[in-house]
Amino acid sequence: MIKRAAIIGVGSWGTAIASLLAHRMDEVCLIGRNQETVDEINNQHTNHHYIPERHLATNIIATSDIAQVASYPLIIFVVPTAATAAVAKQLAAIDLPKETILVSCAKGINAEGERMSQVIHNQLPHQPLAVLSGPNHAEEVARNLATCAVIGATDSTLAKELQDIFSTNFFRCYTSDDIAGIELGGAMKNIFGIASGIASGIGLGDNAIAALVTRGLAEMTRLGIALDGRMETFMGLSGVGDLMATCYSSHSRNNRVGKALGKGGQLDEIIANLGMVAEGVPNTKSIHDLAKKTGVRTPLINAVYQILYEDKSAAVALEELLTRDTRSEID
Repeated sequence: MIKRAAIIGVGSWGTAIASLLAHRMDEVCLIGRNQETVDEINNQHTNHHYIPERHLATNIIATSDIAQVASYPLIIFVVPTAATAAVAKQLAAIDLPKETILVSCAKGINAEGERMSQVIHNQLPHQPLAVLSGPNHAEEVARNLATCAVIGATDSTLAKELQDIFSTNFFRCYTSDDIAGIELGGAMKNIFGIASGIASGIGLGDNAIAALVTRGLAEMTRLGIALDGRMETFMGLSGVGDLMATCYSSHSRNNRVGKALGKGGQLDEIIANLGMVAEGVPNTKSIHDLAKKTGVRTPLINAVYQILYEDKSAAVALEELLTRDTRSEID
């Protein structure tokens, strides 16, 4: 089994994955741009900004030199969606061994409508490639709390190898060959996380949020199937599982953004105060554009888009959603 891995990204999820893999590996190297964070990981074995009050295993090291990834047989992308193409291009300039495995953990769609595995493959077409997704809050994984995830790869041997690497007594992995469905579910749930936060922020209760999550799943499934995902994937961990975690958890950045919007906050200030990337904000635009191209009906995505990008008030958007023409639930 692979015993050394490099993780590009020293944010909360990258650090949590490092903590997870440290149980299984001899060495895990975090690659980051912020030298202060790199030094803190190496010297204090902490990353207080992203994973406060947690000590990191001593077999987790860090560097700001991305060229160091060339010596690791497993490279994991845990950078924001907007940075994935640039990082993949940097790796393409490095002479990676052809057997080096790449795993994408970003949950997003870029402005051109590409999933992150597609973005990486465009730059590194000859490397084995997989994705990891599911209801996986970094704060809980870093604390060794029970979690399930799904690994997506078209090569079943690769999927099984990664399943063995990532699985521990608290982190259980399943496999799937539906990479499109896994990535689409992980990206779309961010939008519904914002929507559920908005609903909570304007004072709605459990009834409304349960309805929103249910109709969000229907919307996710309709659009996901139109974009080559499979229905059963959206009923699984990267679909309904991630949707529930995002829509109900205080750990969710997207949910926190939505709550602040529902309470009347301004988006720019909310993002600045968050101090971390909420992928649902750019994802809303990318996925809204994709939905328009496919012609799939997406009223919830449209409403969040209008709130974020057209300055529509949350109250007006809600009223319009509730007073649309009635229809059958399965339509």
